[in-house]
Amino acid sequence: MAITLMDPDGLPQVDAYRQVAVATGSRLVFVAGQVAWDADGVTVAAGDLAAQVERCYLNVGTALAAAGASFHDVVRLTAYVVDWTPAKMPLLLDGIARAGAALGFTPTPPATLIGVAALDVPEHLVEVEATAVLD
Repeated sequence: MAITLMDPDGLPQVDAYRQVAVATGSRLVFVAGQVAWDADGVTVAAGDLAAQVERCYLNVGTALAAAGASFHDVVRLTAYVVDWTPAKMPLLLDGIARAGAALGFTPTPPATLIGVAALDVPEHLVEVEATAVLD
């Protein structure tokens, strides 16, 4: 495998992600921010952050598969959440867990969460982008 995930001594261990990804592959895959759209571009789960997170991760999985990759190849995730507050963390983690169950894998690469005022359309509560490395 081209990626080693780790939590170095001196940095906190977080269940949802690892602090560092070391990639030795040679092919990069950049997945555009995915929102809670179905294949027809219709927003799903309006008003439900956990369900939208799940859909975003599933959409990232679909994009990765098209490039011959999977979440095992992801070295970085970034999530943009509308009107973020720490009280929303359980919903975010629930959505990630549900996506992980559907994918058969819990994504834990280094991740960044950014609170934003709005996304492309008012119904979208979250957007997730990914970078993967392949051998």
